[in-house]
Amino acid sequence: MQHLPILPILIPMLAAVVMLLPPLSHSIDRHRLFAVPVMLLLVVSSALLLLKCHHNGGQMYVLGGWQPPFGIVLVADRLSALMVLLTSVLGLGAQLYACAGDDKEGMYFHPLFMFQIMGVNGAFLTGDIFNLFVFFEVLLIASYALLIHGGGKQKTKANVHYVVLNLVGSSIFLFALGTLYGTVGSLNIEDMANKVPLLGEQEQSLAKAGGLLLLVVFGLKAALLPLHFWLPKTYAAASAPVAALFAIMTKVGVYSILRVHTTIFGEGAGALADITIPWLWPLALLTVAFGAVGVLASPSLRLTTSNLVVVSVGSLLLAVAMQREAATSAALYYMLHSTLITGALFLLSDIIGKQRGKAEDRYVIAREMKHAKVIGIAFFIAALTVVGMPPLSGFVGKVLILQAAQGMQEMVWVWPVVLLAGLASLVALSRAGTTIFWRAAGGDGGNEDRVSPLKFIAVALLLFMSPLLVIFGGPVTHYTQLAAVQLHERGPQTEVTLPQEGANEY
Repeated sequence: MQHLPILPILIPMLAAVVMLLPPLSHSIDRHRLFAVPVMLLLVVSSALLLLKCHHNGGQMYVLGGWQPPFGIVLVADRLSALMVLLTSVLGLGAQLYACAGDDKEGMYFHPLFMFQIMGVNGAFLTGDIFNLFVFFEVLLIASYALLIHGGGKQKTKANVHYVVLNLVGSSIFLFALGTLYGTVGSLNIEDMANKVPLLGEQEQSLAKAGGLLLLVVFGLKAALLPLHFWLPKTYAAASAPVAALFAIMTKVGVYSILRVHTTIFGEGAGALADITIPWLWPLALLTVAFGAVGVLASPSLRLTTSNLVVVSVGSLLLAVAMQREAATSAALYYMLHSTLITGALFLLSDIIGKQRGKAEDRYVIAREMKHAKVIGIAFFIAALTVVGMPPLSGFVGKVLILQAAQGMQEMVWVWPVVLLAGLASLVALSRAGTTIFWRAAGGDGGNEDRVSPLKFIAVALLLFMSPLLVIFGGPVTHYTQLAAVQLHERGPQTEVTLPQEGANEY
């Protein structure tokens, strides 16, 4: 059990390496037979890690025996364990969908998929900012290959923009790391949090510059306005399982803002406390607003779903900007809901597109779908959930965010923006549903357009998480509250990341 914190990184890494070696390297069928059990194992190990963190508070894993802040350290607390489990469940759904045929469009889909999972999990588990940069690069390199998997003009064009923007982001990340290391003398997150309040006036200016540069980097990953314009077309161009997995990518940016800026530049940072809040508030509000406009203006279901991701990012960052435990707890619940449901919507968009022939998922009249009733029911559930209609998880998540707003000033800004964005989503998805399912011309596509049962299983797996989040809403919100308390309270977090020599957990 003491090795649980490294398993979410080690399992996909070793699986990817094994699939690149004979006798698995050139057989897609063998890749499938190997990859699915590996993902199931990853889900089980992630769940065990979450249970261990829930009962024990957290666990530190020191690589090579070098104690922090000097060595490489993984920190599994309630927040990181929750994000790892979310990644594993989403990854399982996306991989099951890919096994129905999308993985045959190009080579080495499953090894690349595993490397992507490894990078995302590593970003959630790392205890220092330099290794956060390393895992960012791992997940980005894998995402470059996954985005262009299968080829095509649209994918290539989107990939070029995506690569260029992220290379710029990586360069800014390095400048930020150099500035902070030269000023603070450490890149261990908790060690930095201890040293930042002790900085002199001149050093505080440099540390502030480094912290704001990190906000730019994380804002680019999270698709925070005005750094969000790359996302809709990029996600719409990716294959369905890749787009579904990419639903967690923006959450890596949100998590990084939450982890780094709450811990290092939070309430205990002295003169540097809450340096990002004056920027986060207006940018988060504008992100929700522009995302809602994008949802209304989208000509296809994929672009609508991509803009719904932008709306969810803005809503999450509004909760982060409130800088209190209740808001963070609400953000974590909403993050679970939005990631899984948008992932399911990307998969549904692909099923619908392939059923409607040349019209694909665009909002135009097309032929009747072969499995219109089953697909329609799935779309109806997903639409109600993402809009925030009761009694599904979207409603609970939005209510928690609205309740977290305190004081007239916060409520005046948060309530109208969140509710109007929900209304815009309702209008857009209503238009999508009526056009796709009620405006059909001609017969169905015949037997060649039958949907693989595996695709329905993948969609059902992700959609089923919404009622589960409601049915077990009490335990889930209790867990997110504990995770929020652990993040905001400096004492317990310091003990897990900067323990006494020889200690490895608390």
